[in-house]
Amino acid sequence: MWAVIQSSGWTIWPIVLSSVVALALVLERFWFLKKDKVLSPDLINRIRAEVERGGGVTGELVQRVAEEGMLGHVLASGLRYVRAPREVMKESIESSGRMVAHELERFLPTLATIASMAPLLGLLGTVFGMIDIFGAQSGASSNPQQLAHGIALALYNTAAGLIVAIPTLIFYRYFRSKVDGMIMEMERQALQLVELVHHQSTLVE
Repeated sequence: MWAVIQSSGWTIWPIVLSSVVALALVLERFWFLKKDKVLSPDLINRIRAEVERGGGVTGELVQRVAEEGMLGHVLASGLRYVRAPREVMKESIESSGRMVAHELERFLPTLATIASMAPLLGLLGTVFGMIDIFGAQSGASSNPQQLAHGIALALYNTAAGLIVAIPTLIFYRYFRSKVDGMIMEMERQALQLVELVHHQSTLVE
């Protein structure tokens, strides 16, 4: 493998670097997007149970909710404005939700860029390799076996680019779908929270 990389020319190194960056981002996203770190199980039901018991929305409840992952952060931002008009509460939730969505989507554009860029880097390496090969050939000293070997080495760049791009694109699509699902679930629970607290008559700070 090392011999192949060395013989593929300098253009293979951006592809290798891209693969390292892509792997690091994939591992980071797997760790960051764990469901229990983002969506706390039954959080809205626990809030409903405590409010309906007559305790209302207290500062202690808001603090506990805020510690329940990213969903808790979004819902707590709404509970802080529980005495404000409905529109103010929704605006606070939406503002917090935008920040959370940004965190969930972080590095996904980078993965998409690598997936798009890696095949182009591979093609560029192949083109440079072919230029070097044909430039070194002359009519009197042409060696078909040497030429075929050189072409094969040049094509390693294209193969390497595709090897990096295909799994990177797969992981990007997977994370994109996962993030979209999490954001939709947050929106659903945030709407439930607004409906819940604005139908209670025993709310206190």
